[in-house]
This record gives sequence, structure tokens and C-alpha cells, in this order.
Amino acid sequence: MKNFSHTLMTAFLAALFALGGNAAFAQATPDDAQIAGIVVAANTVDIDAGKLARKTTGNAEVRGFARQMVTDHAGVNKQASALVKKLKVTPTDSELAKTLKQGGADNIAKLKTLKGKDFDKAYVDQEVTYHQSVIDALDKTLIPNAKNPELKDLLVKTRPAFVAHLEHAKKLQASLQ
Repeated sequence: MKNFSHTLMTAFLAALFALGGNAAFAQATPDDAQIAGIVVAANTVDIDAGKLARKTTGNAEVRGFARQMVTDHAGVNKQASALVKKLKVTPTDSELAKTLKQGGADNIAKLKTLKGKDFDKAYVDQEVTYHQSVIDALDKTLIPNAKNPELKDLLVKTRPAFVAHLEHAKKLQASLQ
């Protein structure tokens, strides 16, 4: 189970390393359209996991957390969509966005094989790992490389929500032990 909770994080960090962990960083730095695509992909992955958790869990706290993830991440995607429309920027795929989408699909497939407490633990463990990875990406890649001030502002303003989600997920994780 430990390997399962790190599957998406490993994919996410591998993509981040590909973006910034080598001498080719200058050529691989995401542009604003790619950053928008990464934001949408990251939120969509968590929305999909939250929707599955809402349907699958029998734990009221896990269901409430999943509901909050769907609501909050859908709100961020709505803000991001409105901003890119205003800026006339089309979100584009990058290796990180593609990796996020594939990792999200892999996570959903694995979660669908679990039930009860095993499902709850796997879902919440993944949420802890995922939110930490997204915060790291915001801090190390997305915010520093956003060129448009409004895009950068959106990233900065949404970061505290990811931190709050991480803290909530950690508390939930501890209660499931």
C-alpha cells in the first residue's frame, strides 16, 4: 500500500525533474499556456478522485473531505478558465500536464479496486502526497515561471487553499490510522 500512495507523486516529481532538474531547464521552463494547462490538469485529477471517493466511501469524514476537494478544485478551474479566456490564452499540454493526467487515471484505476477502510486509507494517503507535490510545483516551478501578472496572482492566491487541503488531509490521515 505504501508504494500505491506514492505512485502519483513519483510521476508528478519525475515530470517536475524533467522540467527543472537538469541543465536544459531554460529550454523546458513552462510558458503561461503550459502553466494554465498544468493547473487545469492538477485540479481535474483531484476532482475526479474526489468524485470517486464521494461515491465509494462509507466514512462521513472522508466523504466530506472529498466533497470539499471537488468543490474547491472546480472553483479553481473555473477561475483559471475565466482568466485564460480573458487573456486569450489556450491552456496547452506539457509533459507535466500529461504526466498528471496519466497519474490521475492510474490512481483512479487502483482506487476502484479497493473498498471500505482500504479505499479510505489509499484515497487519503494519496491526497496528502498529491497536495504536497502540487505545493512544491507551485513554489518551485509554476509561480516562479508565470510571466503574466494575473496568472501569477491566481497561483499565489490559490496556494493557501492547497496548504489547507494538505493539513486537512493529514488530520484525516491520522484519524484513519
